[in-house]
Amino acid sequence: MNAPTKFTRIVDGIRYSVSKATLIAHDCYWDGHNFERSGRNTFLYRTPRGRYFTVSLTQWQGEQDRLEPVDEDEARRLYEGPLSEHSESYADAFPDAVVEEA
Repeated sequence: MNAPTKFTRIVDGIRYSVSKATLIAHDCYWDGHNFERSGRNTFLYRTPRGRYFTVSLTQWQGEQDRLEPVDEDEARRLYEGPLSEHSESYADAFPDAVVEEA
């Protein structure tokens, strides 16, 4: 699945729009068989105002594609974990994050 180019949703009076946000991470990669993770893919975005949201696409009948706001902690967890394909560097995706040495 490709990242969506048109997806907008208003949540709590805030408009989240894929066309105005930056794709920072996703889980769409070739695993030797397909690009879809069990018929679903998730894409993580950052808005120009620094808010984060995910878009989850599905190929399953009876399920709907969805857009969900996430806080920065959840966005970082997704970026560092299951969304292993990064379109932006960590510093660009999370400009206020402090990264410590181990």
